[in-house]
Amino acid sequence: MIKPKLIIISPALAKANNGNWQTARRWAHFLRAGYRVNCRSDWPGSDGSDHTDLPQAMIALHARRSAPAIAAFAERCPGRPLVLVLTGTDLYRDIDHDPAAQRSLQLATRLVVLQAAGLERLDTALRAKASVIYQSASPLLPYRPATTPRHLDVIMIGHLREEKVPDTFMLAAMLVRVPRVRLLHVGAALDPALGALAVRTAAATPRYRWLGALPHAQTRQRLKRCALMVISSRMEGGANVIIEAVTCGVPVLASDIAGNRGMLGDDYQGYFPVGDSQALAMLIDRVACDPAFHATLQRQCAARAPLFAPVRENTAVCELMDNCELY
Repeated sequence: MIKPKLIIISPALAKANNGNWQTARRWAHFLRAGYRVNCRSDWPGSDGSDHTDLPQAMIALHARRSAPAIAAFAERCPGRPLVLVLTGTDLYRDIDHDPAAQRSLQLATRLVVLQAAGLERLDTALRAKASVIYQSASPLLPYRPATTPRHLDVIMIGHLREEKVPDTFMLAAMLVRVPRVRLLHVGAALDPALGALAVRTAAATPRYRWLGALPHAQTRQRLKRCALMVISSRMEGGANVIIEAVTCGVPVLASDIAGNRGMLGDDYQGYFPVGDSQALAMLIDRVACDPAFHATLQRQCAARAPLFAPVRENTAVCELMDNCELY
């Protein structure tokens, strides 16, 4: 029996090494047992190809950036399942004002948000066709150094762009008081001005190190050796980096936004106001000086870890597609 053909549209593919690609890669892996899966950044091709062997279903990540593919699929394959995954800037910005993103919501037969707070962004009619699927990461064994580390490393993982508010992390490096703390920053400079700021910060503040873009596996190994992971974004749909930190035993300091609360819980003690470098620096200093506080954050993150288990995401993704009517 020939497996049904399924296309996954991601605005970014492997070269970008960002959250959308990691989601597309994992979902493709989960679904290949039952489907012929093809990951692409658009559909159909600019040459008008793909007119034969049309896919039985589409999964599209991001309402605005995947809007052309969504519209094309709805026109050429009417009635076939079209799953839209709302991944971040579309959920917390674009659907409020962008006509293409709004049309994507209407064309989709199913909607997926990546943490429970995301449902609150949808009106009643849209919520009826929406579900929550938490993303996952394979756990890594926690890092157990043989001796007390010389430095207490705090890492931020995210490309340098406005939505991630990376200057909060950079400015915090100038305000942290505990001498042994180092702030490590992984990510490509998608915004040249923020890249220039990172260079200036590293030159002026020895505790801050900008490592640039690193391969995903290397980044995870670097992460597991750190005491803390920082996410300073102004909007997130359900950040992969939170999951990767939690599943290797590294607690998180997170900007106080709905997308992060949906991942870590309303009672989590590691939040700071968006853009508040002073508050972030004070939290870092507190962790460095107060082992009990660090342990509290670890326990709170560990309590959320079952949400991010690969078997849970695998089951949810496969059930989502298996419950669609394919023909």
